[in-house]
Amino acid sequence: MIRRRPPAETAPAAHRSGIAASDQPHVPVLLDEVVESLKLDGGLAVDGTFGAGGYTRALLAADPTLRVIAIDRDPTAIADGQPLVAEAGGRLRLVPGRFGDLDALLSEAGEPRADRVVLDIGVSSMQIDTPERGFSFRNDGPLDMRMGNDGPSAADLVNEADETVLADIIYHYGEERRSRAVARTIHEARRRGRIETTAQLAELVASVVWAEPGSHIHPATRTFQGLRIAVNDELGELVRALHAAERILAPGGRLAVVTFHSLEDRIVKQFFAARSGRSAQGSRHLPGGPAETIRSFRLVTKGPVLPGEAETARNPRARSAKLRAAERTESETPEPLAALHALASLPEAARGGHRR
Repeated sequence: MIRRRPPAETAPAAHRSGIAASDQPHVPVLLDEVVESLKLDGGLAVDGTFGAGGYTRALLAADPTLRVIAIDRDPTAIADGQPLVAEAGGRLRLVPGRFGDLDALLSEAGEPRADRVVLDIGVSSMQIDTPERGFSFRNDGPLDMRMGNDGPSAADLVNEADETVLADIIYHYGEERRSRAVARTIHEARRRGRIETTAQLAELVASVVWAEPGSHIHPATRTFQGLRIAVNDELGELVRALHAAERILAPGGRLAVVTFHSLEDRIVKQFFAARSGRSAQGSRHLPGGPAETIRSFRLVTKGPVLPGEAETARNPRARSAKLRAAERTESETPEPLAALHALASLPEAARGGHRR
């Protein structure tokens, strides 16, 4: 069942308590719904994707007894969040790192257990809107796309990856049907010189991918999505974060996850289905392996919660958002779902060079 908020919405949670709202470059999506789904009652909450601090601020505002540890791999986000740390009066700690390692990061912080975890998946508006980060083609900038400062950039991938690997990334992570044509065009162009900017890449893609009639989506959108996911291992991080949250949540603790495209939502949906026993007879998305019998979660949302019309009118980026939430049971922690990692990876046949 898909549930939407009615058009008449209440004020965001951050407006209802002592932590004041702020003018933020990133507008958190489904804010009230996330806070409601977490059913706050003191203790420790983990915001695995701090960003501009929208969810963290709302959590602190909604429950004055709550402590929050917020994680982000982006050094800029950690630096920009320091005023909120001061404002929170000792209730907030910011921790640099990847949310896929949230259990290890909490352990290092002296917190072996958490009562709530929230994850807002994908790239933040601040990253998209900063040309120097190279996430968007709306303004020309260096072809970077790294959420942190480590590892290969999108330019490295575009200029050095095998043509077949590029096609696989663009097809599976970007869901671009003309992936082979795009990869071939990139391969031919880089023989003449390195592709270093977002505008260069967008122009190359637009030469072989044409916008659908009446569509406002740029032809390079899906290619940029695929490269960004690959550069940051976003789907692998999501799978690791779900399992990490499962390990550190106390019985009765809750996990809320907001996703923005079908690849992310499919992983979250299948994780919750397996861990709540709803896929005990197996799933076509999770082939192979024994049926899962340990029910480590019970569902809080029976289907995806979507933003209402008022929110999408205020924030068009909310249109594709989906919230799923579940509550940790008292069961032991099962083994990680190996098949879930397969959903986050390129198919073995594709990685081996065999085409679709």
